[in-house]
Amino acid sequence: MASVVVVGAQWGDEGKGKVVDLYTEFAEIVVRFSGGNNAGHTVVVGNEKTVLHLIPSGALHRGKRCVIGSGVVVDPEVLFGEIEMLKLRGYLSDPSDLLLSPLAHVILPTHRRLDAAREKRAGNAKIGTTGRGIGPCYEDKAARIGIRVADLIAPLRLREKVKDVVEAHNGELKRLKAETVKLADIEDKYVRLGAALAPHVTNTSVFLNDAIGRGKSVLFEGSQGTLLDLDHGTYPFVTSTSTIAGGACTGAGVGPTRIDSVVGISKAYSTRVGSGPFPTELDDDLGKKLREVGGEFGATTGRPRRCGWLDLVAIRHAVRLNGLSSIALTKLDVLEGIPKLRLCVAYEIDGKTVDELPTDAEALARVTPVYEDMDGWDATSGRTIREVRAMDDLPIAAKRFVLRVQQLAGVDVSLISVGPARTETMVLKNPFRSR
Repeated sequence: MASVVVVGAQWGDEGKGKVVDLYTEFAEIVVRFSGGNNAGHTVVVGNEKTVLHLIPSGALHRGKRCVIGSGVVVDPEVLFGEIEMLKLRGYLSDPSDLLLSPLAHVILPTHRRLDAAREKRAGNAKIGTTGRGIGPCYEDKAARIGIRVADLIAPLRLREKVKDVVEAHNGELKRLKAETVKLADIEDKYVRLGAALAPHVTNTSVFLNDAIGRGKSVLFEGSQGTLLDLDHGTYPFVTSTSTIAGGACTGAGVGPTRIDSVVGISKAYSTRVGSGPFPTELDDDLGKKLREVGGEFGATTGRPRRCGWLDLVAIRHAVRLNGLSSIALTKLDVLEGIPKLRLCVAYEIDGKTVDELPTDAEALARVTPVYEDMDGWDATSGRTIREVRAMDDLPIAAKRFVLRVQQLAGVDVSLISVGPARTETMVLKNPFRSR
């Protein structure tokens, strides 16, 4: 058996939910290791669409164990709502189906207020956060004043610690001329939520290391994407934690020698939500078409995503940072019917051609993409590629596109998604059987 990490190879929204759902068939345990409910992972089972924000996408497979690791920031109200929603659909019938780390930090209502107030004050210089309180919660974690799940399930300790934190948050909210939050409203609600979530809380690091030691197959599910990583992304237009494969170790509590392979998810084009540089952006009718055909609206916020051509410079950046074993290429079907396709193979900046991502956002904002043009394809004989289930059955131009992406990225394409449904997929190489 194997331990496999799945991460986004772009700016997030690559289709990780679907890929994790598919790979869960081969795994026994699925782990969410970073981020919070700023992520929205969409899974389509039959005719039913489910969006999960905190619980791993593998929850839609009965008989699998789901884990929320210590690297995640948890909004207990959102988590409780997701648990109840899944229970109504016949999932998570036993508390042990979902395990929650006591070391995960807790998002408070004041974190959300601070997030929104700071973005409002920033005006045109805003980061473009989801307003879910993710950044302020990670700030408290780094400052060592945060509330953890272990505190949440201990009422007396919770009331004692929340008082100081909320008092500090309200002080800043007043300075920002934003509405403050009553301490009593938080205390009572969070004590109740703590009691409801307590049956799921366990030492997830011990659980995972024991499971791997016994030969269990484990799938680690990342959130957002490589270019939103706090250290290695397009800073400051990034999220507040590690989104790359190394974050699976710190966020789940397992050593790097426990990981067998890493799969990076990439769309056949590029998208980005929020502010920040986006070299291949198409601010024209074609960009609008990609957004409409691809359904490019945020699963968490509903915001329209910025769309552009596939950026292989960014993908190679992701290959290097994550040590990608392969790429899962999603939404190939969205490109169908576009006569000419483009791949960004390098950048021009300050009179030079470069094939690596600049190290700061200011420089990235000044690059000009160097494109390689390729022929597109149309549906043939009334058959779209959403009906194709084998690489060799793809239209010749589509197959050439995939092979060229593989060549430029420097790693194999191990999965091709040609639609949102589970069945609309070609698994070319199973990462759980590739050792």
